[in-house]
Amino acid sequence: MILAGGLSTRLYPLTRQVPKPLVPVVGEPNAVHLIQYLHAYGFDEIAINVHYLPDAILATLGDGSQFGVKLTYLHEDVLLGSAGAVKQMESYFGDETFVVVGCDLLTDIPLDRLIAFHKMREALATIALVKRDEVDQYGVVVTGEKGKIVGFQEKPAKGTEASTMVNTGIYVFEPGIFAHIPAATFYDFGKQVFPELRKADAAFYGYDAGRAYWCDIGTLGEYRRGTEDILDGTFAIPATRAKGADPSASIAPDVEIEGDVWIGAGAVIEAGVRIAGPSVIGDGVRIDRNARISSSIFWDGARVGLNATVANAIVGRDYAVPAAVNIDGAVLANE
Repeated sequence: MILAGGLSTRLYPLTRQVPKPLVPVVGEPNAVHLIQYLHAYGFDEIAINVHYLPDAILATLGDGSQFGVKLTYLHEDVLLGSAGAVKQMESYFGDETFVVVGCDLLTDIPLDRLIAFHKMREALATIALVKRDEVDQYGVVVTGEKGKIVGFQEKPAKGTEASTMVNTGIYVFEPGIFAHIPAATFYDFGKQVFPELRKADAAFYGYDAGRAYWCDIGTLGEYRRGTEDILDGTFAIPATRAKGADPSASIAPDVEIEGDVWIGAGAVIEAGVRIAGPSVIGDGVRIDRNARISSSIFWDGARVGLNATVANAIVGRDYAVPAAVNIDGAVLANE
């Protein structure tokens, strides 16, 4: 199950117009990247909860057949938290082991090894963990013998962390987990279910994913980092173009492109434009004559006016940057 019901307020104002699962990462909604990631490990039946702008999500993802999977939607009129959403799908999962992931993730954590670890430990619940040098913005997990979870800290102040291993939001569960989630109640895995499993001394483990890549793109800083990691090859998404221009893009002969730049389908880049990477120019973006672009991300349909300069910015879908302005470090979106 992909957890996708939240409003993604940490990415405002960009996500006032675009629902969380459709946040684009180098030209593709991140939910698509996640579906392909799950499918690569043999998952062909995937549930996804929707709440904000659900019609846009369904129109983009459909029934999943275009990705080789079958999607089942949970429409939440009222959000019931991460665990509360999964609880509503109890009959869907039946008596099988299942995986839950957040829709904000870019990762190559090996799910086959994670599940094998879970089975070997005869676990009720297993969290995939990665190491971070700074953990004050994450849920910290303390493990003991054979990876059994012995403690938690939620966003500990610097210098007070009991561990440098953080919760990735990738979980493996047995059906017995539903006994720990009340029905029709707002309930959260990190704040309620997991601490209760720890107190009950349940078969609850943390899997060290080692050097696997993981980025939570749910914040502006991490969204930018994840995008740049793809552009420079630090992280590769299979079958995804990392940089370069789509053949359908129209680029004037004298346009100067330097560094890692991704240009989408139908983009129009007029004469005299200069683009320096790391930058993403989304599908249908139009950049008027003599504009200067550097280290910026443009979502689909954005426009940059004549002689404008845009640096270190993120520009939302269909947003029009006026002519001759100088923008540095801004996040711009239609509200």
